Amino acid sequence: YKFKSWRSQEKIELASYKDYFEKEPYISRYIFRVIPDEATLFLELQAKGIDSSGLTPLQYKKQTDSPFFRDNYRKFRLESFSYTYLGYNLRNPLFMDKRVRQALNYAVNKDEIIKGVLLGLGRVSTGPFVPESWAYNKEITPQEFSPEKAKKLLEECGWLDHNRDGIIDKDGIPFEFTILTNQGNLERQRAAEIIQARLKDIGVKVKIKVIEWSVFLSDFIDKRRFDAVLLGWSLGREPDNYDIWHSSKTKEGEFNFVGYSNPDVDRLLDEARKTFSQDTRKELYHQAHKILYDEQPYMFLYVPDALPVISSRFEGIKPAPLGIGYNLIDWWVPKHKQRYKAIIRQ
Repeated sequence: YKFKSWRSQEKIELASYKDYFEKEPYISRYIFRVIPDEATLFLELQAKGIDSSGLTPLQYKKQTDSPFFRDNYRKFRLESFSYTYLGYNLRNPLFMDKRVRQALNYAVNKDEIIKGVLLGLGRVSTGPFVPESWAYNKEITPQEFSPEKAKKLLEECGWLDHNRDGIIDKDGIPFEFTILTNQGNLERQRAAEIIQARLKDIGVKVKIKVIEWSVFLSDFIDKRRFDAVLLGWSLGREPDNYDIWHSSKTKEGEFNFVGYSNPDVDRLLDEARKTFSQDTRKELYHQAHKILYDEQPYMFLYVPDALPVISSRFEGIKPAPLGIGYNLIDWWVPKHKQRYKAIIRQ
């Protein structure tokens, strides 16, 4: 497909490219609408205003088991190339000691989040690569849920409840921080609430703020004005994480907004970019994976299942590990089911 038009915060329209090397797609137009709110998106599905979307776990399990959805849509469950995390601002003194970050990871039960928020539709994340990626290090096992180990590590770092108010403190400073997440994503908000509750159990006070997406990016992420953020990454099949983890990518507008810096990880990422050997790159990424999970610049939370839903008018869909749309070029709609006019080429 080739670019045709774009309306900011509204839609992007693509037109089929007749000279594409493989063949021209059957579907002549592809319109991507920007609908950041999950509830609004679901209303559009119910009104048949859109043909394809992703479902939330609640929608997948509870809200789409009706004659209307069975007649008008097909839903799928696939392993995804995305993960959700709690990212710390590593410039904040609270999070500079990796033992503190490890303690917070011990204190949060990831299975509780997967069962309570994802309704079982996901897996625990162990780092910057997902299980479907060839770069994923299978030798890394999730850190256990252990509030006792969390408290012990925090005590080693000098965090104790000296004044017996239920909040641990150090040098007169209470351990409290705010989690920011984006408006319109209820799963992230609920995950933040579970994190808030579990950290309270070890004496850490957490506040939650939910912010509109564009403001979140421009006023908080880009300007590094946050304690911690609950967000996610959708990864490509190429596992190069250079832009997210390399220390040269911490400037405003770049993706290493947590400020992570480790010379060993820099070297591994640099070397992985200099070789064509997948076996060599795999070993380098395995080492980086191990370091990042140990250092916990993120609290790696979960890998959600992909839950796409597509209008039953479409034929030729073949789900695969590469994603539901990997063979979009072969999708088509029988003439009697077509709702839109094809592009007339000039």
